Amino acid sequence: MEFSENNTLLASIDARTTLAGSNKMEILLFSLGTCETFGINVFKIREVTKTPPITKTPNMHPGVVGIISLRGNIIPVLNLISFLNIEKKEGIGQTMMVTEYSRQTQGFLVDSVDRIIRVDWERVKSPETMLTGNEGLITSVTELDDGRLVSILDVEQILVQAFGETDIPNVAPVQNEGETTVFFVDDSMVARKEIMQVLDKLGVKHYQANNGREAWDKLLAMAAQETEIPLSEKLKLILVDAEMPEMDGYVLTRNIKSDARFSGIPVVMHSSLSSEANRAMGKNVGVDDYVAKFNPTILAETMRQFLER
Repeated sequence: MEFSENNTLLASIDARTTLAGSNKMEILLFSLGTCETFGINVFKIREVTKTPPITKTPNMHPGVVGIISLRGNIIPVLNLISFLNIEKKEGIGQTMMVTEYSRQTQGFLVDSVDRIIRVDWERVKSPETMLTGNEGLITSVTELDDGRLVSILDVEQILVQAFGETDIPNVAPVQNEGETTVFFVDDSMVARKEIMQVLDKLGVKHYQANNGREAWDKLLAMAAQETEIPLSEKLKLILVDAEMPEMDGYVLTRNIKSDARFSGIPVVMHSSLSSEANRAMGKNVGVDDYVAKFNPTILAETMRQFLER
């Protein structure tokens, strides 16, 4: 596929907000020069281009091949095969995907890109343990109509390997009478770890789930418990990721907001999809606030606003 065609397709991303609540996502298929097919959420792609000249930088992770100047901005460039333990082949890295995660821009070197496809989140499954040999870098797997499997990378984990974890600041505990409980869901191990650290510093009890379907099942089980105390008195906040296997955060939020048993419980969306289009998608399904990963200070203060009401 020619780069001009790629960017024509990607240019219509903001028009895809109708996907909110449909439990569907669009992924860009790409290759790393092997027989495997990989995928990345289209909302995270800014453009696809031929790789420009790269300036090497010292004292970086081996997978960070250097930096480039892109429209006046200096961004790092990562070679994905270095993180996935794939043997380097001649010609790999002539194509670059420019991505945005949590307001940070970086380039990923790949062998080639294929096309954009639309898939149901219900067909996107968490990989079995035997498939996670790349240190958990494959966050989910889906199957194409022709039987090919597509591995969707946990880019958040790759970025942590490349640049290190975000420092968790010291924050004051939540000032509230009684026990404060938060339920959160995220399919990224890196994100779950950071959220737990923030909640622990806030002194907040928490429950968690690893994908949207699991979260909804656990929330329904909590709502089904017979008690005279409203659920909103026990559960003070629900924190949801946007993109998750089996059920995305938009459908999960819509389910929560349409069930009277969860009335009065705010839902905050916490996502690496930080564009205004994604914020609009969250607003359309009723989220009470939207926080971009990975900024633990903003996450802590956003949750505090709801927990100390």
